[in-house]
Amino acid sequence: MNIKGEPHAVAAKNINPYLVDAPNIMLNNRERPICNVPAIGIGNKPIDGGNYLFTPDEKTEFIAREPKAAKWFRRWIGADEFLNGYERWCLWLGDCPPNELRQMPEAMRRVEAVRQLRLKSKSIPTQKIAATPTRFHVENIPNSPYLVIPEVSSERRTFIPIGFEQPETLSSNKLRIFRNANMYHFGILSSAMHNAWVRSVTGRLKSDYQYSVTIVYNNFPWPEIPPNPPLAKGGSAQRGGISAIETAAQAVLNARAQFPNATLADLYDPLAMPPELVCAHQALDRAVDAAYGKKSFASEAERVAFLFERYQAITSLLPATSTKKSRNSRH
Repeated sequence: MNIKGEPHAVAAKNINPYLVDAPNIMLNNRERPICNVPAIGIGNKPIDGGNYLFTPDEKTEFIAREPKAAKWFRRWIGADEFLNGYERWCLWLGDCPPNELRQMPEAMRRVEAVRQLRLKSKSIPTQKIAATPTRFHVENIPNSPYLVIPEVSSERRTFIPIGFEQPETLSSNKLRIFRNANMYHFGILSSAMHNAWVRSVTGRLKSDYQYSVTIVYNNFPWPEIPPNPPLAKGGSAQRGGISAIETAAQAVLNARAQFPNATLADLYDPLAMPPELVCAHQALDRAVDAAYGKKSFASEAERVAFLFERYQAITSLLPATSTKKSRNSRH
């Protein structure tokens, strides 16, 4: 679906609030996913006035003045850095012992600047965290590889680029963080099925997609096969469906790796997307569609209508307390 596309008539039995021929459903903000999948959250929010964030040149200059600080720098990415390959660094002092911190006067000056910035804030919660100036306001620091999803992504892209990051990398609150994600999760979230859902239900920043955890991810109807099914009767068939998705998902990463100098923005530009990556995504879509018991869809609208029907079937079995009221927040 393209909000800027040419209009055309389509016969429909019922047009729901998302302009899909599907049941009349309004998605609620949900605290937890409707399916048995891990929760995801936002990345780190420093509230540091930029004192802990550095360009490569700024990092080099700082270390020249404060050599002992070198080991406390960690790669830092937000959505822009992740998609466009920009290099940034964070001086992460949250784990720095006080005796070491006091031996770094340049770092101490940064900490004091952060403390003063927070004390002068009009926000009471920000004033309170002035007491711990080496820590972030929001901290989400996985200790194993994790998946990241950009909060905002161009409407021009068929697929929102997502990817795995190592625990040494700190991700900002402009990324959604999926801890303990595996290749199955990556495959489903990278599929046409999930991206069609995003285009239909998420909020927009101007016309770009603004990925919402509480609306998009927590309401997304995953296939019936569980991520780690028991090898009971029928288990091998379920395991086969998951294996097909995992294999196809790895092929997507392999296709990306063929272009080491290309950024994700390069790879997922619809005019520049290499054929190898296009073919890998097509194979992934076939595997994911099969997991839903489908061979193909005539249109994206038909795909989304199918997802709404599945959503209705899943949520009809959930207790009423699984949703929450909100003021249209999109986290």
